[in-house]
Amino acid sequence: MTSRTPRDTRLSLVPRQAVAAARRSVAGSRARPAPRPPASLAPREQLAQQARAALANDVRLARWAAASGISPLTVAAQAAGDLRMPEEQLAQHWDRARLAGLIELHEDAARPGWRLHAWDRDRSAVLRGWVALFDAWSLVYPAPAEASSVLVGDVVVAAPQFLSVMHLSSGPVTELTLLELLTQRIAELRTERAAPGDVPDLPTPGELSALLDWALDGLASVGALTRCHDPGSVNQAVLTPLGNWAVWVKLEQICVAALSPVGNIEQSAEDMLRGCVRLSPGPARDEYRAWLAARPTAPAVAELLDAARGEDALVRALAFEALRVVGAPAESAVRAVVDTEPVLRPYALLWIAEQEGADPDELASGGPLTREEATWLWVDTAAAVADHGENGLLVDHLESAVQNSVAQLLDEVRASGHPRTVQVLVALAAAHPDPAMARAVRRAAFQVHTGGA
Repeated sequence: MTSRTPRDTRLSLVPRQAVAAARRSVAGSRARPAPRPPASLAPREQLAQQARAALANDVRLARWAAASGISPLTVAAQAAGDLRMPEEQLAQHWDRARLAGLIELHEDAARPGWRLHAWDRDRSAVLRGWVALFDAWSLVYPAPAEASSVLVGDVVVAAPQFLSVMHLSSGPVTELTLLELLTQRIAELRTERAAPGDVPDLPTPGELSALLDWALDGLASVGALTRCHDPGSVNQAVLTPLGNWAVWVKLEQICVAALSPVGNIEQSAEDMLRGCVRLSPGPARDEYRAWLAARPTAPAVAELLDAARGEDALVRALAFEALRVVGAPAESAVRAVVDTEPVLRPYALLWIAEQEGADPDELASGGPLTREEATWLWVDTAAAVADHGENGLLVDHLESAVQNSVAQLLDEVRASGHPRTVQVLVALAAAHPDPAMARAVRRAAFQVHTGGA
């Protein structure tokens, strides 16, 4: 879907296709040599250290919430005292922690995200967390209340262009130059949207200058750039090493990182599944069989279900692929989670239907799932693609939803209650090539983030 306005498009549910796409992306990223980073980019270890520093307070708050199991905003005075953090800063750091994927809210319970688990040992998880925050800069730093929402959306769409110019400039760029670029890009966007023969409604220089200030402050708030306001000199802005790297990554359209391979029969279920991410389905099934053969069936099934309960959506999907290899001996354990574990319910229902011989075409259209469950599963598999696949696959994943149009999909995704909804929508907006579609998705993310679902 590349039109300038969202349009009705027939969509269907094939969640396993999205998971397979994420796996192919990971496998492909291992098989092909990555582009050589420019010499101007900082080493990844240094970048990870900077990301950890930028998110240090957010991580502290996320760990407090994970340990207590509740949102710090519900006991603000206690959380502020425990963390020695000003109470008025809690909401901001809580937003940042959630947007970076460090913490997730399941109804009223706070649970650590997979990035928080890996924070101290996996620089790829750290950099992915920072990139998620970078993509969500306009949510982290809300626009002025008096600004036009349409113009704010245009500025967010235009920001990647001036960021690219800053990256290619390899040094400070005057804010006057950035304002010229922003003005030009917004004029292009509005001309594209205008009817033939109509003169587009262009913002005033004062409106654009104010929103450029907002955008630069917002990008600076996540550590992507630094503003230079030296007395007696022209105002300038320059990308930080993290910002420079993130823009290069997006320009090259590559994944930030992929999980390192593990595997074989000695490993835990979760580690075995992570090792199988790089394999095509046939070799992966061989790996599942070897792992299952080395242990009793009941404990093996229990361990696979336990892995599926984790924060990583791709591991959850692969766990049910492994349970397909187990077959009937796993049925009682799988049925037991249907009514007690909402996170596993959609996967379990599809697994049971497949075991009972359901028609593949019926399963492809959602099978036994309710509309709400199919939508929840769409978000979960989108989270797998966002975490482990290439950004373009998220756009392809739009075609795997049960809704008849993207507008309807966004309405139902906002109401799905999935803890990764905002992150998935922000990543989709960042990846989508169509400015109008990206703006609609970003608006949906903002509505969910601010409680307007």
